Amino acid sequence: MDLYSILDKKSCSIELAARDKDGIVRELADLAARSDKTGDITAETIGQLLLDREAQGSTGFGNEIAIPHARIPGMSEFLLLIGVAKRGVEFAAMDKKRVRLFFLILGPPEAVNEHLKILAFVSRALGHTNVKAELLQSTSVTALTEAFLRNVDPAAAERREQRKMQMLIVNLYDEEMLYPILEIFIEEGIEGATILESAGMGRYISNVPLFADFIGFMRQNKNQSKTILALVPEEETLEIIDRIESTTGDLDKRQGAMVMVLDVPYFKGSMQML
Repeated sequence: MDLYSILDKKSCSIELAARDKDGIVRELADLAARSDKTGDITAETIGQLLLDREAQGSTGFGNEIAIPHARIPGMSEFLLLIGVAKRGVEFAAMDKKRVRLFFLILGPPEAVNEHLKILAFVSRALGHTNVKAELLQSTSVTALTEAFLRNVDPAAAERREQRKMQMLIVNLYDEEMLYPILEIFIEEGIEGATILESAGMGRYISNVPLFADFIGFMRQNKNQSKTILALVPEEETLEIIDRIESTTGDLDKRQGAMVMVLDVPYFKGSMQML
């Protein structure tokens, strides 16, 4: 079952806020309406069809997990999204527990067999893995979706290697920015990075007699730098750079920090933290 192609990252959320069943269903419908897979279908239409399905019996199958689903007229492909309600919501689940993990499945009305296969696969996979704890601890949507695919879709890792990747190079003179940037990498699901001790050219120019007068100006502590090397999916590069600039400020308007990106035509192996 190819969950990779139907899971829509931009429609997932780790911050579901509704406090009751109807509210959660409508919040999930709003997320689904963001997806290209739902086209012009409104959140109101999706929400009502989901509530109609819930009226037939709760899709909360236990262990704090629910799989709301519906067949949606006008859809031509399937959509899977994940939502996390960390406080939990009363959802009339079979075991009476509050639900914290929601897996929404939407698809074309005529694709009954495919819909059943996806529903059965997701419910079976979630029932036989320890994925729940990892998903609930996710600090970003990227970490959430990667953890889900890694745990329930055996072919996900192989497909991920086939994605187009880029080398993100971050050079910093201000070491205080290093740790916030590494936290961003972790939140974005980047498996590992290499950090190099480096130096700016001022360290060497100050030793040239011609520039001796500038030794005090080119202070030693300003010429020590850190260089971070990380492999990131091409489609996520700009988003990660935007998050880095939320820490460093506009890189075009400040000194002491630079980001560079290189295409990586081939890679093999992993820098996952040990």
